[in-house]
Amino acid sequence: MVAPNEITPQKLLRLIGTPNCPQIVDILIDPDFADYPHLISGAFRHPHNDLSGLISRLNGQPSIIICQNGSKLSQGMTAQLRSAGLRSEYLSGGNYGWRDLTQAPRIPSANLPPMDHGHSLWIKRHRPQIDRIACPWLIRRFVDNNARFLFVSSAEGIGISERHNAIPFDIEDTFWSHRSDTYTFDTMLDEFGLRTPALDRLSSVVRAADTDNHDLALEAAGLLALSVGLSRQYRDNLEQLEAGMQLYDAQYRWARDGTEERQTWPTGRPS
Repeated sequence: MVAPNEITPQKLLRLIGTPNCPQIVDILIDPDFADYPHLISGAFRHPHNDLSGLISRLNGQPSIIICQNGSKLSQGMTAQLRSAGLRSEYLSGGNYGWRDLTQAPRIPSANLPPMDHGHSLWIKRHRPQIDRIACPWLIRRFVDNNARFLFVSSAEGIGISERHNAIPFDIEDTFWSHRSDTYTFDTMLDEFGLRTPALDRLSSVVRAADTDNHDLALEAAGLLALSVGLSRQYRDNLEQLEAGMQLYDAQYRWARDGTEERQTWPTGRPS
C-alpha cells in the first residue's frame, strides 16, 4: 500500500507536463548523481542537508522529493517539509524507480539551461504565434517552470541576449532554432530528451501549423486559427504567452490521452 506521503512513478508521470504538477526536487548526493547525471523532467537539484534553503525556494508550493531509491534521504526531507506545514511527497523507488518506468522523460543535466536566481532566462522575437509559444510552453512544463522570457525585435535579439545573459531561441543561426526541416520545438525535444509519443504527436501539429502543411496533421488548421486569434486579441506579448499556455495545455492533454475521442452527433435530424 502506498503511504500517505508517497507518490508512485506512474502517478508522477501523469502529473508532469500539466499546470498542477508540484515542484520536483532532486536531492541525490553528488556521487550518486554523477553515476547517472540526468534529472526527472521539470526537476531541480538541491542539497539534501539544506532544509531552510529549500523551504525558502519552494515558497509554499507543494513538492515531490527524489533521492536515489526513495528511502532515507527523500523520506526524511519530505517529513521535515510536512512538519514545516508544506505539502510534500517522496517518489517511491526514487531515481531507480523512475529509470525503470517506460517512456519516463529524463533530461541530461549537461543540456539544461543555466539558472540565475532560481530561473532560466530566454529571449525571442516579438509577436509570437505557433513555435514561439509552443517552445516556452515546453520549457515551463517540462524543463523549468520558473523560466522567464524576453520579447525583442529580430534585429536586436542576439545583442540583447549577450548583454543580459539570456538564451536566444527560434532566432536564425542560434543553437535553439530550426534544424534542416524540423522546427525549434523539435530541437528542444531532442536536446532535452523529451521524445514521448504525446510530445511527438504535438510536435507534428506544431510543425504542420507553422509551415502551412496541414497534410502532416489535420489538427494544424485549428491550431493556426487559434494562434492567429490570440495574436489579434493581445497586444502585450507576455499576456499572449500566458493565454497561449492554456491553449497548449489543452493540446497536450489531447495528444496524450484524447486522440481517440470523436463527436458523433448525427446531422439531418428533424427539429
